[in-house]
Amino acid sequence: MAEEVSILEYKPEWFQQFKQERERLNIVFDDKAIAIEHIGSTSIIGLPSKPIIDIAVGIVDLSETDSLIEPLESIGYEYVPKADFPKRRFFRKGAWRKGTHHLHVYEISSDEWNNNLLFRDYLRNHPEKMLEYAKLKKHHASLYAADRATYTQMKAPFIRRIIELSKAED
Repeated sequence: MAEEVSILEYKPEWFQQFKQERERLNIVFDDKAIAIEHIGSTSIIGLPSKPIIDIAVGIVDLSETDSLIEPLESIGYEYVPKADFPKRRFFRKGAWRKGTHHLHVYEISSDEWNNNLLFRDYLRNHPEKMLEYAKLKKHHASLYAADRATYTQMKAPFIRRIIELSKAED
């Protein structure tokens, strides 16, 4: 069964939810976390989004995550191995198919870490591109409401283009 795509208008409480979760994650990650960032659409003021708080944690060595699986479980995160993403460790929080938080752990020096921040920051600083992305998301959500995988796949070219635009500005 595919996961449903539900896009909501931006909610300011998403930032507060991130801040609360960051406090809990800081305790679990302790000195292993170099940075904890709010990423994804809920991190961009005004951008409609699936109501899932995406959090990126940057660490020195991805293998350090193995020792954190149980402590993260104790605060509600389930480890979800994703073979197609060997440079990320993924955890979810919330009821199955109704998750509230997605936790992505990356090596802080990785392209994956950097690209997430480039995309977020570019949309924060370019409202016209944020509005273009909002329109694209709503359109694809209407077409693929019952198929989150295809919805995500259809957004990928836009995301790659924004990352390239961001790199070109540097």
